[in-house]
Amino acid sequence: MASAFSAAKFSAQPFPLNHTSTTSHDSSIVFAKPTSLFLGSTRKLRLTSSSKFNLSRRSGTVDAVSDVVKQKKSKSSPSLLITKEEGLELYEDLVLGRAFEDMCAQMYYRGKMFGFVHLYNGQEAVSTGFIKLLKQQDSVVSTYRDHVHALSKGVPARAVMSELFGKTTGCCRGQGGSMHMFSREHNVLGGFAFIGEGIPIATGAAFTSKYKREVLKEADCDHVTLAFFGDGTCNNGQFFECLNMAALWKLPIVFVVENNLWAIGMSHLRATSDPQIYKKGPAFGMPGIHVDGMDVLKVREVAKEAIGRARRGEGPTLVECETYRFRGHSLADPDELRDPAEKAHYAARDPITALKKYLIENSLASEAELKTIEKKIDEVVEDAVEFADESPVPARSQLLENVFADPKGFGIGPDGRYRCEDPKFTEGTAHV
Repeated sequence: MASAFSAAKFSAQPFPLNHTSTTSHDSSIVFAKPTSLFLGSTRKLRLTSSSKFNLSRRSGTVDAVSDVVKQKKSKSSPSLLITKEEGLELYEDLVLGRAFEDMCAQMYYRGKMFGFVHLYNGQEAVSTGFIKLLKQQDSVVSTYRDHVHALSKGVPARAVMSELFGKTTGCCRGQGGSMHMFSREHNVLGGFAFIGEGIPIATGAAFTSKYKREVLKEADCDHVTLAFFGDGTCNNGQFFECLNMAALWKLPIVFVVENNLWAIGMSHLRATSDPQIYKKGPAFGMPGIHVDGMDVLKVREVAKEAIGRARRGEGPTLVECETYRFRGHSLADPDELRDPAEKAHYAARDPITALKKYLIENSLASEAELKTIEKKIDEVVEDAVEFADESPVPARSQLLENVFADPKGFGIGPDGRYRCEDPKFTEGTAHV
């Protein structure tokens, strides 16, 4: 079946690191290949003609926004990729993610949060561009940088902030913390502290969807799973194993690489033999796409097609979103290794600023409307902090819950009875 993704086309053109011109949303946008093998700050937009992408068993690579944009430009509003309502929804989600993470930094330094806290500042276009297209039944699997993924999927800011504070009102009752957001209600299947460990979980969730539809004959089960992970994960075995399995069984999953160019303090260019991650998709018989992860509209167009393919039963897609984090790896990272010029380049391409400019220039929103959204989000975040601060801490009896098979948390004895029912259970240190 033909797809709206177009075949990749590259040409070598240099693009200086400090180039800060705004990106275009014209049709059939692809990224020109830089003179070096790969460097996020050297990719340049260029127009080219498109051709239909044939999704055969050995699919070719694809790049950027694709024919979807071209098709939209032929309609009554040729220059617009979104409606006013869609634009305001995207803007609100972007602002929520940024404001929430900025508040997390304040609360961390005030001693309200403990352990490692990894913020998502700068990468919001990826979360918003993908997750706001999902249904409630669709699943999201994240990494340790998971707060904003949970927010985009609909987990209330109160529940996420309370989890960060370690309170019982958190989405994991205070037992997960920053790196382990989970919500059964919203099908957020967890943040994972170790890189790569969420990918098999996501693959399993996608298999569940396919099994329900094809074996259990639940015809309305067209649920899709998004697996988010970073560039540092793409040299791990789980990544390759799950790409193979997903392609082999045509699972309804999208593998979303949030390539922020740095794995803690290791440059992606130094760690990977072929830094162009999207090329690994066709090696397993699935499309591989590279997209500007600092532009929510480009991300959204690629996400539409990738999610649509999965929902139609056409199999997985690997999407490499080239993005950048505006803070260090975690709040414990002084961020001294990255080149200031590189950081300045990406700061000038802030996804929130870019969308705001697009909305105003295309008369989709006024400055006053956007200010109203920003004020609303400030209130939501402030409320989340107050709620988390006033919420109770977990009881000590909750400490071992969800550790043993015994749901009460204290294990099952050799006689098959719960240990806590033993009259001697409270003797010595067993009361803990």
